[in-house]
Amino acid sequence: MAPEPALRAHGIVKRFGPTVALDGASLTVRPGESHALVGRNGAGKSTLVGVVTGLHRPDAGTVAFGGAPAPAPGDRAAWQSKVACVYQKSMVVPDLTVAENLYLNRFEGRRIRWSRLRRSAAELLAEYGVSVDPDTRASQLSVEQRQFVEIARALSFGARLIVLDEPTAQLDARGIQRLFTKLRELQGQGVAFLFISHHLQEVYELCTAVTVYRDARRVLTASVADLPKEELVAAMTGERAGGPAASWRAAARSVREVEPVLRTEGLALDGEFEPLDLAVRPGEVLGVAGAAASGSTALGETLAGMRRASAGRVTVHGRPVKPGSVPHALDAGIGYIPEDRHRQGLVPDRSVAENATLTVTDQLGPWGTVLPSRTREFARSMIGSLDIRTRGPQQPVSDLSGGNQQKVVVARALARKPVALVAVRPTAGVDVKSKDALLGVVRRVADEGSAALIVSDELDDLRVCDRVLALFHGRVVAEFDSGWTDRELVAAMEGVGERP
Repeated sequence: MAPEPALRAHGIVKRFGPTVALDGASLTVRPGESHALVGRNGAGKSTLVGVVTGLHRPDAGTVAFGGAPAPAPGDRAAWQSKVACVYQKSMVVPDLTVAENLYLNRFEGRRIRWSRLRRSAAELLAEYGVSVDPDTRASQLSVEQRQFVEIARALSFGARLIVLDEPTAQLDARGIQRLFTKLRELQGQGVAFLFISHHLQEVYELCTAVTVYRDARRVLTASVADLPKEELVAAMTGERAGGPAASWRAAARSVREVEPVLRTEGLALDGEFEPLDLAVRPGEVLGVAGAAASGSTALGETLAGMRRASAGRVTVHGRPVKPGSVPHALDAGIGYIPEDRHRQGLVPDRSVAENATLTVTDQLGPWGTVLPSRTREFARSMIGSLDIRTRGPQQPVSDLSGGNQQKVVVARALARKPVALVAVRPTAGVDVKSKDALLGVVRRVADEGSAALIVSDELDDLRVCDRVLALFHGRVVAEFDSGWTDRELVAAMEGVGERP
């Protein structure tokens, strides 16, 4: 008789307000199996993980572990004995030792016997083959070692299902191979893994089964060995090989003979992206396609002066831009729309006017002063040009909808009339109407003679581009003109496409 699945999720429905995040979704993971869960952003993967780890209560459907129903909501100890998630961003406490992290929140009694704690930690690490000193502070561990510690902690609770969320994003090639070797050893002991990754070649290297989600539903489950890569990509995108290109593309523009506005020469950032040469010309929108772990976000931040390159240089109209200097990048004419408007783009307790004019305070009054009347006047012009829905310049920016908050971030980027606009995932978390408006602004910036660069893994963001470079593991693996298909661009971003 076959053993019960390590995980069976069936008919899962989850709504967040009017948004249906999961629509009758299902997933089965068997003991000792390494099962990949893949899909484009917004497909429902993260919500499903939240449901099967007890973070979200489903509106409908059932979850079972080893044939037994999932624990009651809120019973964290019971959930930890069934399933654990090792996230891309380590959850260990850096200032505590390895031993303290392993037994965090489960010390017995009022008094801690440190010698016994260290001895138990050493035995636990040895049991799962983790070569780490229990007395080492977690901050001194490598990314790979922190992951092994988190896996050992999860297994020590009795969990036989481990969710790995982009576990290779911060590992080099040798670290990835060591991680995979360890996972195979644990599979031999009956531990099941749910592997979430944007890198499809890793799915083929590690996993035995794969489930594809698209539009909040499961669309495919198959044996990895029996599934050609092109069929996997087709399932993720809903577009077959040789199918029609997307219905709307940027019109072809003859700009390649013009001198670039923004250029990089041998630009590199250790651990993020390899030496990169790119040129963006006036009237052009260049796309850089790739997940954050590909180095694309780091590239955008380097161009904006937020990170200091380890090699190479950036020039605007032939003039070098000082590395790692946001003020110098602004003065050179680079406008920047950051990836995370909440963390990098807005001051939430300040007004729309104050947020929109943060980059031009030197223009709002004589001798370094900021005149409120001039600030409001400047903000009103930006509100009108970008159609920001607000009660007025003095309204707190935190009161606006997500789409209008993003328009304020764009207003700030455009306030200095940049000659080169760098936008990192500019439509993240906004509604469809706002998305179209924001991409239209980027297109307009280029059409008026400036250069624009969009960094994103959202296909809709990239459709406005004249050219798209696909970035994978820090290097350009393909270049596409405006006629690309979803299938071929996704394949390149996932590392399974051939370079033209």
